[in-house]
Amino acid sequence: MSLTLSRRALGVLGVAALLSACSTSPLGRNQLAFYSDDELSRMGKQSFSQYEQQLPTVGGAQARYVQCVADAITAQVPASAGIGKWQVKLFKDDTANAFALPGGYIGVNTGLLKVATNQDQLAAVIGHEVGHVLAHHANERVSTQAATQTGLSVLQSAAGLQGAGGEQVMGLLGAGAQYGVILPFSRKQESEADLVGLDLMADAGFDPRASLALWQNMAANSQGEPPAWMSTHPSNDQRMSGLKNRLDEAVPRYEQAKAAGRRPNCKA
Repeated sequence: MSLTLSRRALGVLGVAALLSACSTSPLGRNQLAFYSDDELSRMGKQSFSQYEQQLPTVGGAQARYVQCVADAITAQVPASAGIGKWQVKLFKDDTANAFALPGGYIGVNTGLLKVATNQDQLAAVIGHEVGHVLAHHANERVSTQAATQTGLSVLQSAAGLQGAGGEQVMGLLGAGAQYGVILPFSRKQESEADLVGLDLMADAGFDPRASLALWQNMAANSQGEPPAWMSTHPSNDQRMSGLKNRLDEAVPRYEQAKAAGRRPNCKA
């Protein structure tokens, strides 16, 4: 592969990135954003429908508890987000997981309720997931993946990497893109959602200090973690460090929320 061709391919990628970085996250980070809000909402609706088809939903007191926490969090979502109503479902699944999707969809697995042991800890998770939506991370992820695949295709054509030897080189380049672009970007998103979610839960009247207890529970519940550089998520220690650094701002927001009468009383 010649240096000239390599520079030319990188130049194409650089111009594309600059032209596409037309969105900014809530914390001021430039983002790739190829897709419209309507397109992302349709993706969110489709993904939520698929999840509903795969897992049974749970009603009763547990579902009302989850709805109560989610309602308090989403009440703090600014009108500029363009989401009028959030749909919340509790799914029967032992995995300690939750998600939020563009368009206003929140899913919580029953397994999470064994790890997030009170309303404040559950609010930390739901706030984090809603933070992903507010920070347009779904758009950023699919846009980054699309840009990466396009860049590799351009590079393959420009450098003439065809045949078995070319496929091997492209495989190595693909691995480099995975660990050098997509995963680190995803870790940035996770850390960003932690901070956005911490602010959300504090503004809703949930104690942001409970987020640290939540991740201690998560660490105790995990079966071992991959190295941080190979994971789409920060390590538990990295995560708690970032949250601790934000508490000086989040705790006063929590006190202001309580003074304003926002005192959620959600009971499992």
